[in-house]
Amino acid sequence: MGYQLPLLKWVHEYRTPGTIRADLLAGLTGAIVVMPQGIAFALLAGMPPQYGLYAAMLPCFIAAIFGSSRLMVTGPANAISLTTIALIAPLAIPESQAYVSYVLTLSFLVGALQLLLGLCKIGKWVEKVPHSVIVGFTAGAAILIINSQLGTLLGINIPKGKNVFETIHMIGIAFIDNQWHISAPALVLLTLIAIRLWRPLNRFIPAMLVAVIIGSIAALLLEHFIPSIEAFKRVKEMPGAFPPISKPDLSAETLQKLFSATIIMTLLASTEAMAIARAIAMKRKDYFNANQEFIGQGLANICGSFFSAYPASGSFNRTGVNLASGARTPLSAISASIFLLVLLVFVSPLAKHVPYIVIASLLLVVAWNLIDLKQIRHEIYMGPKDWIPMLVTGIGTITIPLEWAILGGILSSSLVSHIFKKN
Repeated sequence: MGYQLPLLKWVHEYRTPGTIRADLLAGLTGAIVVMPQGIAFALLAGMPPQYGLYAAMLPCFIAAIFGSSRLMVTGPANAISLTTIALIAPLAIPESQAYVSYVLTLSFLVGALQLLLGLCKIGKWVEKVPHSVIVGFTAGAAILIINSQLGTLLGINIPKGKNVFETIHMIGIAFIDNQWHISAPALVLLTLIAIRLWRPLNRFIPAMLVAVIIGSIAALLLEHFIPSIEAFKRVKEMPGAFPPISKPDLSAETLQKLFSATIIMTLLASTEAMAIARAIAMKRKDYFNANQEFIGQGLANICGSFFSAYPASGSFNRTGVNLASGARTPLSAISASIFLLVLLVFVSPLAKHVPYIVIASLLLVVAWNLIDLKQIRHEIYMGPKDWIPMLVTGIGTITIPLEWAILGGILSSSLVSHIFKKN
């Protein structure tokens, strides 16, 4: 039974005074943090805002019970969200009913493949994806996140799906024709300042949550005192806190359309989760089983697909918050999903007051934090065997489809390693 429920390995720790309290407080903090983040990630994925919060509920709960990692938190993640829109936007219009159906079906297929890989004990092979490829992809993904939000940040109408070069071209034209709005970057700057100034108090109330409140109030004040400015576009009212029941579309036509998307999303989601879980296990000297983590992630995505959750994986941001909040066992992640549901019952009606520009500002901060300059310098210092795959993956991420960027990075790593081994 211990293999199916790794959670049982930590049960004896609940006898230690303070453990349950620490986990519950960490869970509450995580639930508060994910509210603005979940909405931001959903918009990044091309999904209606509430779906980012749905992805933070059941997948988080299931992965904590069946996964191998003690403290990793599963849910919506930046790279996964970005990859979702890159893979599914060619098939349907983002936020449309067809798009949502494709994405939820993708959750099921990714989960089923992850579960199969875990049962077949393939986990050790995913761990072999070169770290330099992950570093390059992460940096490239950060640039793509910024690119996807530049129109909103500057108050310029840029259609979704434009590449970096097209976005720069459209921004240049907008500035020449004076088609941008100063109120947008002003609100962005105010939101960023709020996050920066509140950072020392982050452990009490998350800076991102404070920034959402301040930014939303500032938008109302700007509209009231400067009637000439264009009203800020706001998040649509969310239908409710409870995830609606959904059903994956497993028709032959849909399976064919999602075949390549399933492969690349499974690789990305699994690699990201394994990297986070492995890093935490090494830091805490904990037990870690890659195959069991595959099973946990697979079950999380399968179950999530029936409760309106788009593909989930280990979250760098939420896991970091979980660690900083003093979490000790998987109870922290379990309680985070429950607290989120409770909080949304009271908070979801207020979401309609949040401007998209404020959410875009949060994503700008997320993207900036993704660019790990220290790690990039380390890869360069390690020599061509590391920096060449990193560079190939990074450039590929912003210029070609993501699946080919990752594949190109892996192939370049193998090729460069072979060349240097010969020499």
